[in-house]
Amino acid sequence: MGWLDVTDSASSVSHSPLGAELPGPEPLDGIWDVVVVGAGPAGSSAARAAASQGRRVLLLDKAEHPRYKTCGGGIIGPSRDSLPPGFELPLQDRVHAVTFAHDGRFTRTRRSKRMLFGLVNRDEFDHRLVQAAKQAGAVVVTGVTVSGVEQQGGNNRTAVVTATDGRTFEARAVVGADGSAGRVGRHVGVTFDQIDLGLEAEIPVPPEVSAHWAGRIHLDWGPLPGSYGWVFPKTESGSLTVGVISARGDGERTKQYLADYIRRLGLSGFTPSVESGHLTRCRAEDSPLSRGRVLVAGDAAGLLEPWTREGISYALRSGLLAGEWAVKVAEANGATDVRRQALNYAFAIKAGLGVEMRAGKQMLAAFERRPHLFHAAVCLVDPAWRAFARTTQGHTTFAQVLRQYGAARKLSSLASR
Repeated sequence: MGWLDVTDSASSVSHSPLGAELPGPEPLDGIWDVVVVGAGPAGSSAARAAASQGRRVLLLDKAEHPRYKTCGGGIIGPSRDSLPPGFELPLQDRVHAVTFAHDGRFTRTRRSKRMLFGLVNRDEFDHRLVQAAKQAGAVVVTGVTVSGVEQQGGNNRTAVVTATDGRTFEARAVVGADGSAGRVGRHVGVTFDQIDLGLEAEIPVPPEVSAHWAGRIHLDWGPLPGSYGWVFPKTESGSLTVGVISARGDGERTKQYLADYIRRLGLSGFTPSVESGHLTRCRAEDSPLSRGRVLVAGDAAGLLEPWTREGISYALRSGLLAGEWAVKVAEANGATDVRRQALNYAFAIKAGLGVEMRAGKQMLAAFERRPHLFHAAVCLVDPAWRAFARTTQGHTTFAQVLRQYGAARKLSSLASR
Protein backbone atom coordinates (compact mmCIF):
# COMPACT_ATOMS: atom_id res chain seq x y z
CA MET A 1 0.00 0.00 0.00
CA GLY A 2 1.34 3.44 -0.89
CA TRP A 3 1.26 6.46 1.35
CA LEU A 4 -1.75 7.93 -0.43
CA ASP A 5 -3.69 4.71 -1.14
CA VAL A 6 -6.09 5.25 1.77
CA THR A 7 -9.74 6.18 2.19
CA ASP A 8 -11.83 7.03 5.22
CA SER A 9 -13.23 4.08 7.15
CA ALA A 10 -14.32 5.88 10.32
CA SER A 11 -17.93 5.34 11.26
CA SER A 12 -20.15 6.32 14.15
CA VAL A 13 -22.46 3.31 13.73
CA SER A 14 -22.17 0.78 16.55
CA HIS A 15 -22.05 -2.91 15.70
CA SER A 16 -22.51 -6.06 17.68
CA PRO A 17 -19.65 -8.58 17.75
CA LEU A 18 -21.38 -10.45 14.91
CA GLY A 19 -21.95 -7.33 12.81
CA ALA A 20 -25.62 -6.59 13.48
CA GLU A 21 -26.56 -3.04 14.46
CA LEU A 22 -27.32 -2.50 18.12
CA PRO A 23 -30.53 -0.72 19.08
CA GLY A 24 -28.64 1.12 21.83
CA PRO A 25 -25.57 0.98 24.07
CA GLU A 26 -24.52 -2.56 24.95
CA PRO A 27 -24.76 -3.47 28.66
CA LEU A 28 -21.36 -3.60 30.34
CA ASP A 29 -22.09 -6.51 32.66
CA GLY A 30 -21.50 -10.18 31.98
CA ILE A 31 -18.25 -11.78 30.87
CA TRP A 32 -16.37 -10.20 27.99
CA ASP A 33 -14.17 -12.23 25.71
CA VAL A 34 -11.49 -9.51 25.77
CA VAL A 35 -11.14 -6.32 27.82
CA VAL A 36 -8.53 -3.88 26.53
CA VAL A 37 -7.24 -1.20 28.90
CA GLY A 38 -6.03 1.95 27.13
CA ALA A 39 -7.27 3.37 23.83
CA GLY A 40 -4.01 4.57 22.30
CA PRO A 41 -2.66 2.96 19.10
CA ALA A 42 -1.83 -0.33 20.84
CA GLY A 43 -5.15 -0.66 22.64
CA SER A 44 -7.30 0.37 19.67
CA SER A 45 -5.41 -2.03 17.41
CA ALA A 46 -5.83 -4.87 19.91
CA ALA A 47 -9.55 -4.18 20.30
CA ARG A 48 -10.04 -4.02 16.54
CA ALA A 49 -8.12 -7.26 15.98
CA ALA A 50 -10.16 -9.14 18.59
CA ALA A 51 -13.51 -7.65 17.60
CA SER A 52 -12.85 -8.44 13.94
CA GLN A 53 -12.98 -12.10 14.93
CA GLY A 54 -16.53 -11.67 16.20
CA ARG A 55 -15.65 -11.58 19.88
CA ARG A 56 -17.29 -9.46 22.60
CA VAL A 57 -14.65 -6.79 23.21
CA LEU A 58 -14.60 -3.87 25.65
CA LEU A 59 -12.11 -1.01 25.18
CA LEU A 60 -11.57 1.18 28.26
CA ASP A 61 -9.80 4.53 28.50
CA LYS A 62 -9.54 7.18 31.20
CA ALA A 63 -9.69 10.06 28.69
CA GLU A 64 -12.38 11.24 26.34
CA HIS A 65 -11.22 11.19 22.73
CA PRO A 66 -9.95 13.19 20.94
CA ARG A 67 -7.37 14.24 23.53
CA TYR A 68 -3.91 15.82 23.37
CA LYS A 69 -0.97 13.43 23.44
CA THR A 70 2.68 14.40 23.79
CA CYS A 71 4.24 12.95 20.64
CA GLY A 72 6.03 14.10 17.51
CA GLY A 73 3.46 12.21 15.46
CA GLY A 74 5.78 10.68 12.87
CA ILE A 75 4.12 7.88 10.87
CA ILE A 76 6.84 5.70 9.34
CA GLY A 77 6.36 2.83 6.90
CA PRO A 78 5.75 0.05 9.47
CA SER A 79 3.04 2.21 11.10
CA ARG A 80 1.36 2.82 7.75
CA ASP A 81 1.39 -0.90 6.98
CA SER A 82 -0.29 -1.76 10.31
CA LEU A 83 -3.30 0.53 9.89
CA PRO A 84 -6.84 -0.74 9.30
CA PRO A 85 -7.82 -1.34 5.66
CA GLY A 86 -9.04 1.89 4.11
CA PHE A 87 -7.80 3.99 7.05
CA GLU A 88 -7.37 7.66 6.16
CA LEU A 89 -4.29 9.18 7.71
CA PRO A 90 -5.01 12.73 8.93
CA LEU A 91 -1.70 13.97 7.56
CA GLN A 92 -0.49 17.39 8.59
CA ASP A 93 2.56 17.19 6.32
CA ARG A 94 4.45 14.82 4.01
CA VAL A 95 8.18 14.67 4.65
CA HIS A 96 10.63 14.49 1.74
CA ALA A 97 13.69 16.12 3.34
CA VAL A 98 15.70 15.98 6.57
CA THR A 99 18.05 18.68 7.85
CA PHE A 100 20.69 17.13 10.11
CA ALA A 101 22.81 19.02 12.65
CA HIS A 102 25.30 18.03 15.34
CA ASP A 103 24.54 20.15 18.40
CA GLY A 104 23.56 23.05 16.15
CA ARG A 105 26.59 22.77 13.84
CA PHE A 106 27.63 21.08 10.61
CA THR A 107 24.13 21.38 9.15
CA ARG A 108 23.19 19.56 5.96
CA THR A 109 19.85 18.82 4.29
CA ARG A 110 19.24 15.57 2.43
CA ARG A 111 16.26 15.01 0.16
CA SER A 112 14.32 12.06 -1.17
CA LYS A 113 12.17 11.88 -4.29
CA ARG A 114 9.94 9.44 -2.44
CA MET A 115 8.09 10.40 0.71
CA LEU A 116 9.99 9.47 3.86
CA PHE A 117 7.09 9.54 6.32
CA GLY A 118 4.00 11.48 7.28
CA LEU A 119 3.19 13.71 10.24
CA VAL A 120 -0.04 13.65 12.23
CA ASN A 121 -1.51 15.20 15.35
CA ARG A 122 -2.02 12.39 17.81
CA ASP A 123 -5.46 13.53 18.94
CA GLU A 124 -6.86 13.09 15.40
CA PHE A 125 -4.87 9.94 14.68
CA ASP A 126 -5.79 8.14 17.90
CA HIS A 127 -9.44 9.15 17.60
CA ARG A 128 -9.67 7.57 14.14
CA LEU A 129 -8.11 4.37 15.47
CA VAL A 130 -10.75 4.25 18.22
CA GLN A 131 -13.44 4.73 15.58
CA ALA A 132 -11.98 1.84 13.58
CA ALA A 133 -12.15 -0.38 16.68
CA LYS A 134 -15.79 0.62 17.19
CA GLN A 135 -16.58 -0.10 13.56
CA ALA A 136 -15.11 -3.59 14.00
CA GLY A 137 -17.55 -4.17 16.87
CA ALA A 138 -15.66 -3.16 20.02
CA VAL A 139 -17.56 -1.33 22.75
CA VAL A 140 -15.67 1.79 23.85
CA VAL A 141 -16.10 3.30 27.31
CA THR A 142 -14.13 6.39 28.35
CA GLY A 143 -13.77 8.08 31.71
CA VAL A 144 -12.65 4.80 33.29
CA THR A 145 -9.45 4.83 35.34
CA VAL A 146 -8.27 1.30 35.99
CA SER A 147 -6.90 0.67 39.47
CA GLY A 148 -5.96 -2.98 39.17
CA VAL A 149 -6.35 -6.47 37.73
CA GLU A 150 -7.16 -9.61 39.69
CA GLN A 151 -6.60 -13.25 38.72
CA GLN A 152 -7.18 -16.29 40.84
CA GLY A 153 -4.77 -18.51 38.91
CA GLY A 154 -5.14 -22.23 38.38
CA ASN A 155 -8.05 -23.15 36.13
CA ASN A 156 -9.94 -19.92 36.79
CA ARG A 157 -11.40 -18.91 33.44
CA THR A 158 -11.56 -15.14 33.88
CA ALA A 159 -9.67 -12.06 35.02
CA VAL A 160 -11.29 -9.02 36.64
CA VAL A 161 -10.39 -5.42 35.82
CA THR A 162 -11.25 -2.96 38.61
CA ALA A 163 -11.86 0.78 38.15
CA THR A 164 -11.31 3.53 40.71
CA ASP A 165 -15.07 4.18 40.82
CA GLY A 166 -15.68 0.63 42.01
CA ARG A 167 -16.89 -0.86 38.75
CA THR A 168 -15.50 -4.23 37.69
CA PHE A 169 -15.19 -5.80 34.25
CA GLU A 170 -14.78 -9.54 33.90
CA ALA A 171 -13.06 -11.06 30.87
CA ARG A 172 -11.60 -14.28 29.55
CA ALA A 173 -8.55 -12.30 28.41
CA VAL A 174 -7.18 -8.82 29.16
CA VAL A 175 -4.83 -6.68 27.08
CA GLY A 176 -2.94 -3.95 28.92
CA ALA A 177 -2.19 -0.94 26.71
CA ASP A 178 -2.40 1.73 29.41
CA GLY A 179 1.13 3.12 29.11
CA SER A 180 4.46 2.35 30.70
CA ALA A 181 3.29 3.59 34.11
CA GLY A 182 -0.06 1.82 33.91
CA ARG A 183 -1.58 -0.65 36.34
CA VAL A 184 -1.72 -3.58 33.95
CA GLY A 185 2.01 -3.58 33.21
CA ARG A 186 2.63 -3.46 36.96
CA HIS A 187 0.37 -6.49 37.40
CA VAL A 188 2.29 -8.41 34.74
CA GLY A 189 5.64 -7.36 36.22
CA VAL A 190 7.09 -5.46 33.26
CA THR A 191 10.64 -4.21 33.89
CA PHE A 192 12.62 -1.53 32.07
CA ASP A 193 16.33 -1.06 31.45
CA GLN A 194 16.16 2.29 29.64
CA ILE A 195 14.16 5.33 30.74
CA ASP A 196 14.35 8.62 28.84
CA LEU A 197 12.90 12.08 29.34
CA GLY A 198 11.22 13.75 26.38
CA LEU A 199 10.29 17.45 26.41
CA GLU A 200 8.14 19.01 23.73
CA ALA A 201 6.59 22.33 22.69
CA GLU A 202 3.80 22.94 20.18
CA ILE A 203 4.64 26.30 18.64
CA PRO A 204 2.10 28.13 16.42
CA VAL A 205 3.95 30.08 13.73
CA PRO A 206 2.99 32.56 10.98
CA PRO A 207 2.27 31.19 7.47
CA GLU A 208 5.65 32.29 6.11
CA VAL A 209 7.49 30.37 8.86
CA SER A 210 5.29 27.32 8.38
CA ALA A 211 5.97 27.40 4.63
CA HIS A 212 9.73 27.46 5.31
CA TRP A 213 9.43 24.12 7.14
CA ALA A 214 6.88 22.45 4.84
CA GLY A 215 7.91 18.94 3.80
CA ARG A 216 11.08 18.98 5.91
CA ILE A 217 12.03 17.93 9.41
CA HIS A 218 15.06 18.86 11.50
CA LEU A 219 17.12 16.37 13.53
CA ASP A 220 19.84 17.60 15.86
CA TRP A 221 22.22 15.16 17.55
CA GLY A 222 22.37 16.68 21.01
CA PRO A 223 24.99 17.54 23.64
CA LEU A 224 23.91 14.86 26.14
CA PRO A 225 24.77 11.18 25.59
CA GLY A 226 22.14 9.58 23.36
CA SER A 227 20.16 12.80 23.03
CA TYR A 228 18.66 14.43 19.98
CA GLY A 229 16.17 17.14 19.06
CA TRP A 230 13.53 17.39 16.38
CA VAL A 231 11.28 19.78 14.53
CA PHE A 232 8.18 18.23 12.97
CA PRO A 233 6.08 20.69 10.95
CA LYS A 234 2.31 20.46 11.22
CA THR A 235 1.70 22.59 8.16
CA GLU A 236 -2.05 22.07 7.96
CA SER A 237 -2.55 23.49 11.46
CA GLY A 238 0.23 26.08 11.18
CA SER A 239 2.43 24.87 14.03
CA LEU A 240 5.77 23.22 14.68
CA THR A 241 6.34 20.37 17.12
CA VAL A 242 9.77 20.97 18.67
CA GLY A 243 11.22 18.50 21.15
CA VAL A 244 14.29 16.89 22.65
CA ILE A 245 14.94 13.59 24.39
CA SER A 246 17.76 12.26 26.57
CA ALA A 247 18.36 9.74 29.31
CA ARG A 248 16.43 10.44 32.52
CA GLY A 249 18.48 11.81 35.38
CA ASP A 250 19.60 15.18 34.05
CA GLY A 251 16.33 17.04 33.70
CA GLU A 252 17.79 20.54 34.03
CA ARG A 253 20.28 20.02 31.21
CA THR A 254 17.55 18.50 29.08
CA LYS A 255 15.38 21.58 29.67
CA GLN A 256 18.33 23.80 28.77
CA TYR A 257 18.94 21.80 25.61
CA LEU A 258 15.34 22.40 24.50
CA ALA A 259 15.60 26.12 25.24
CA ASP A 260 18.91 26.40 23.37
CA TYR A 261 17.53 24.37 20.47
CA ILE A 262 14.46 26.59 20.09
CA ARG A 263 16.65 29.70 20.27
CA ARG A 264 19.11 28.43 17.63
CA LEU A 265 16.22 27.68 15.28
CA GLY A 266 14.98 31.28 15.58
CA LEU A 267 11.71 30.20 17.21
CA SER A 268 12.11 31.70 20.69
CA GLY A 269 9.98 34.69 19.72
CA PHE A 270 6.86 32.55 19.36
CA THR A 271 4.72 31.46 22.30
CA PRO A 272 4.08 27.72 22.61
CA SER A 273 0.45 26.65 22.82
CA VAL A 274 1.42 23.50 24.73
CA GLU A 275 4.55 22.57 26.66
CA SER A 276 4.76 19.02 27.96
CA GLY A 277 7.05 16.23 29.01
CA HIS A 278 6.90 12.48 29.29
CA LEU A 279 9.05 9.47 30.14
CA THR A 280 9.65 6.71 27.61
CA ARG A 281 10.44 3.31 29.09
CA CYS A 282 12.10 0.51 27.13
CA ARG A 283 11.65 -3.07 28.34
CA ALA A 284 14.46 -5.23 29.64
CA GLU A 285 15.02 -8.18 27.34
CA ASP A 286 13.82 -10.69 29.93
CA SER A 287 10.75 -8.63 30.92
CA PRO A 288 7.48 -10.62 30.85
CA LEU A 289 4.84 -9.94 28.23
CA SER A 290 2.03 -11.77 29.99
CA ARG A 291 0.75 -13.10 33.29
CA GLY A 292 -2.01 -15.67 33.25
CA ARG A 293 -4.82 -14.33 31.06
CA VAL A 294 -3.30 -10.84 30.84
CA LEU A 295 -1.13 -9.69 27.91
CA VAL A 296 0.64 -6.33 27.55
CA ALA A 297 1.37 -4.36 24.38
CA GLY A 298 2.85 -1.05 23.26
CA ASP A 299 4.21 1.26 25.94
CA ALA A 300 2.68 -0.91 28.67
CA ALA A 301 5.07 -3.66 27.58
CA GLY A 302 8.00 -1.26 27.12
CA LEU A 303 7.99 -1.83 23.37
CA LEU A 304 9.64 0.97 21.42
CA GLU A 305 12.70 1.57 19.26
CA PRO A 306 15.56 2.20 21.73
CA TRP A 307 17.66 4.61 19.63
CA THR A 308 15.02 6.89 18.10
CA ARG A 309 12.43 6.11 20.82
CA GLU A 310 9.83 5.71 18.07
CA GLY A 311 6.81 3.99 19.58
CA ILE A 312 3.80 4.34 17.27
CA SER A 313 4.78 1.51 14.93
CA TYR A 314 5.63 -0.73 17.90
CA ALA A 315 2.25 0.06 19.47
CA LEU A 316 0.30 -0.70 16.31
CA ARG A 317 2.15 -3.94 15.55
CA SER A 318 2.18 -5.30 19.09
CA GLY A 319 -1.46 -4.28 19.54
CA LEU A 320 -2.53 -6.32 16.53
CA LEU A 321 -0.64 -9.35 17.83
CA ALA A 322 -2.04 -8.90 21.34
CA GLY A 323 -5.60 -8.74 20.02
CA GLU A 324 -5.15 -11.89 17.96
CA TRP A 325 -3.55 -13.86 20.79
CA ALA A 326 -6.01 -12.54 23.38
CA VAL A 327 -8.74 -14.32 21.43
CA LYS A 328 -6.70 -17.53 21.64
CA VAL A 329 -6.24 -17.02 25.38
CA ALA A 330 -9.98 -16.42 25.77
CA GLU A 331 -10.70 -19.68 23.97
CA ALA A 332 -8.02 -21.66 25.83
CA ASN A 333 -9.09 -24.79 27.66
CA GLY A 334 -7.43 -24.77 31.08
CA ALA A 335 -4.37 -23.16 32.62
CA THR A 336 -1.87 -25.13 30.54
CA ASP A 337 -3.44 -23.98 27.29
CA VAL A 338 -3.61 -20.38 28.54
CA ARG A 339 0.09 -20.48 29.29
CA ARG A 340 0.84 -21.99 25.88
CA GLN A 341 -1.03 -19.25 24.03
CA ALA A 342 0.58 -16.51 26.14
CA LEU A 343 4.03 -17.94 25.43
CA ASN A 344 3.20 -18.01 21.72
CA TYR A 345 2.32 -14.30 21.93
CA ALA A 346 5.65 -13.57 23.62
CA PHE A 347 7.47 -15.56 20.93
CA ALA A 348 5.73 -13.61 18.18
CA ILE A 349 6.76 -10.31 19.80
CA LYS A 350 10.35 -11.34 20.40
CA ALA A 351 10.82 -12.85 16.93
CA GLY A 352 9.84 -9.56 15.28
CA LEU A 353 9.92 -6.47 17.46
CA GLY A 354 12.42 -8.02 19.86
CA VAL A 355 14.98 -8.49 17.10
CA GLU A 356 14.52 -4.88 16.01
CA MET A 357 14.88 -3.63 19.60
CA ARG A 358 18.12 -5.54 20.07
CA ALA A 359 19.55 -3.84 16.98
CA GLY A 360 18.27 -0.48 18.20
CA LYS A 361 20.04 -0.90 21.53
CA GLN A 362 23.25 -1.68 19.67
CA MET A 363 22.79 1.47 17.58
CA LEU A 364 22.07 3.57 20.69
CA ALA A 365 25.18 2.31 22.49
CA ALA A 366 27.32 3.28 19.51
CA PHE A 367 25.55 6.63 19.05
CA GLU A 368 26.08 7.59 22.70
CA ARG A 369 29.84 7.27 22.23
CA ARG A 370 30.36 8.64 18.72
CA PRO A 371 27.42 10.78 17.55
CA HIS A 372 29.72 12.64 15.13
CA LEU A 373 30.36 9.42 13.21
CA PHE A 374 26.63 8.88 12.73
CA HIS A 375 26.23 12.50 11.66
CA ALA A 376 29.07 12.28 9.15
CA ALA A 377 27.75 9.00 7.76
CA VAL A 378 24.16 10.10 7.17
CA CYS A 379 25.25 13.48 5.77
CA LEU A 380 28.18 12.41 3.59
CA VAL A 381 27.85 8.72 2.79
CA ASP A 382 25.09 8.01 0.28
CA PRO A 383 24.52 4.34 1.28
CA ALA A 384 24.06 5.47 4.92
CA TRP A 385 21.52 8.09 3.88
CA ARG A 386 19.68 5.58 1.70
CA ALA A 387 19.58 3.10 4.61
CA PHE A 388 18.09 5.82 6.83
CA ALA A 389 15.50 6.69 4.19
CA ARG A 390 14.58 3.06 3.48
CA THR A 391 14.14 2.45 7.21
CA THR A 392 11.68 5.33 7.60
CA GLN A 393 9.83 4.20 4.47
CA GLY A 394 9.46 0.69 5.87
CA HIS A 395 11.60 -1.10 3.28
CA THR A 396 14.18 -2.28 5.82
CA THR A 397 14.95 -2.24 9.56
CA PHE A 398 18.01 -1.42 11.65
CA ALA A 399 18.42 -5.14 12.27
CA GLN A 400 18.50 -5.85 8.52
CA VAL A 401 20.88 -2.95 7.91
CA LEU A 402 23.33 -4.31 10.49
CA ARG A 403 23.07 -7.80 9.00
CA GLN A 404 23.35 -6.84 5.34
CA TYR A 405 25.87 -4.02 5.32
CA GLY A 406 29.38 -4.65 6.56
CA ALA A 407 30.08 -0.91 6.70
CA ALA A 408 27.17 -0.42 9.10
CA ARG A 409 28.45 -3.18 11.37
CA LYS A 410 31.95 -1.68 11.32
CA LEU A 411 30.59 1.80 12.09
CA SER A 412 28.56 0.45 14.99
CA SER A 413 31.51 -1.54 16.30
CA LEU A 414 33.93 1.39 15.93
CA ALA A 415 31.56 3.83 17.58
CA SER A 416 31.02 1.49 20.52
CA ARG A 417 34.72 1.39 21.43
